[in-house]
Amino acid sequence: MRPAVSLWLAVGWLAALILSAIFAPLLPLHSPTDGELLSMLATPGAAHWFGADSIGRDIFARAVYGARVSLVVALGSVAIGLSVGGLLGILAGYFGGLADRMLTGTMTVVLCFPALVLAIAVISSLGPSLTNVTLAIGLLFIPAFARIARAGALGFREREFVLAAHALGAGSARILVREIVPNLVPTLLSYALVMLGVAILAEASLGFLGLSVRPPAPSWGGMIASERANMVSAPHAIYLPALVMFFSVLSINVLGERVRRLFDIRGQAL
Repeated sequence: MRPAVSLWLAVGWLAALILSAIFAPLLPLHSPTDGELLSMLATPGAAHWFGADSIGRDIFARAVYGARVSLVVALGSVAIGLSVGGLLGILAGYFGGLADRMLTGTMTVVLCFPALVLAIAVISSLGPSLTNVTLAIGLLFIPAFARIARAGALGFREREFVLAAHALGAGSARILVREIVPNLVPTLLSYALVMLGVAILAEASLGFLGLSVRPPAPSWGGMIASERANMVSAPHAIYLPALVMFFSVLSINVLGERVRRLFDIRGQAL
């Protein structure tokens, strides 16, 4: 498939997903929580586009409402990792010294823990909820963003425009705000876009383990987990939500790769 076609397909899928998630209460959908006994494990058709699950709930409606959970968790966790990790990394990379060594050591220790185990520990301590899932995944993203921001700040602090600002008497705060941060924004944003897909998969994994939003609120991972006993008799109840998640993550990766290439070309031209 041509790159331009795949890009527009990805943008179209994400646009449809976001709009349907935002306006889900206004769409003519079945209730995502109420089941119909006569529709138990119904196959896809006109009445239920994606079929129904084991207690008669419409899978399409639950997939749309599950997208709201995935998008909120993805955006919130990436925002936490980007803001906290990016700030710490920039300060450590620019100033160096003890702050740099402390940050590097702390991030290395955190990265030594298995990510899923650490997320399970955090959520088990705080309790499963949308806020706690977002916080747990956001904490996992902080070291990655911090290391990227630190590496960028280390490189830019020796560049000619930063040395020139020093020579003209600019303070550290002005240099960080006017010189360092604007040059790091493209790299951090392109990485943040890719991490949205990682956050969706992380939330689905936690949902599969029962550590995301509480039932009957739908989440993609929870939908798959609740129907795993019906994989043979009603595969649509598992594979259709999984396909929605697959195409969502794939679209984010396609868009993120295109943005990364765009920023790389601009960076080489500087």
